[in-house]
Amino acid sequence: MDLSGRLNARDYTIANLLDEHTALTTAQLTAMLFGSPITCQHRLSSLRKLRFVDRFIRNQPTRPRPMCWVVGPLAARYVALARDEAPPTPKAVQQRAERIMASPKLDHLLGINGFFVALAAHSRTEPSTRLTRWWSERSSTAAYGRRIRPDGHGVWTDGTTSVGFFVEYDTGTEPIGRLIDKLPAYQRLREDGGPDYPVLLVLHSPVREQHLHQRLGTGVGTTVTIATTNPQAGPDPAAAVWRVAGDGHRRRLADLPSAHGQIGPINPGPPRTADDPLRLLQAH
Repeated sequence: MDLSGRLNARDYTIANLLDEHTALTTAQLTAMLFGSPITCQHRLSSLRKLRFVDRFIRNQPTRPRPMCWVVGPLAARYVALARDEAPPTPKAVQQRAERIMASPKLDHLLGINGFFVALAAHSRTEPSTRLTRWWSERSSTAAYGRRIRPDGHGVWTDGTTSVGFFVEYDTGTEPIGRLIDKLPAYQRLREDGGPDYPVLLVLHSPVREQHLHQRLGTGVGTTVTIATTNPQAGPDPAAAVWRVAGDGHRRRLADLPSAHGQIGPINPGPPRTADDPLRLLQAH
């Protein structure tokens, strides 16, 4: 409470993002929320001094070493109290940060988060577009009755078009068959009352994408829309980078078929205001 006068809507947005999505890099937070990397670095350093956020460097030989940000004791406390939950102890927050730093899945997580950050960054230059929902694997799995376990779920709004989607982010370490094995669960979800959303497969390389489409062409027992992309198709996931199974043309995200369906036990329906990851900034 003593620090509330020194915090603003963007700071609270950072707290919510880090709590929901575990870790974000300086570059990712800059793309979403700041005008320059220097401004972002200065503000995050100030928040760290207040114990609102914390940070670590991802050290891996011959790999990039991004600065990763996680919730600090005060941000974790704020988020918990805002949800009417018991706040974690400072020790629990520290242990969580250490687990994230040591996680072998951190690169995968940062890749997934980078996908959604790119959509949010697109909206900063195209006001008619907005990422109106961004849920982590944990939140997505719970919202859809644990029928599926996507790496993430979002809703992309472009004008009057609203496209929900599930994301499976591929780093090239799993066999293609493992990706295909995930698809029937989405089919069952839709048949049992879930939404008719496309499944977006973000592939590691053009070769891997081509191999996947060859497998999909032999039939995988699903009528769910499957769309793929790879880094060489383009860096903006809102652009025409998506190749739908059975169609060789690339489409924009907003042009993919999607239907929210009826709200039910395994279908949260269209996005609500509370789902918008940047909702706190709308009045500022």
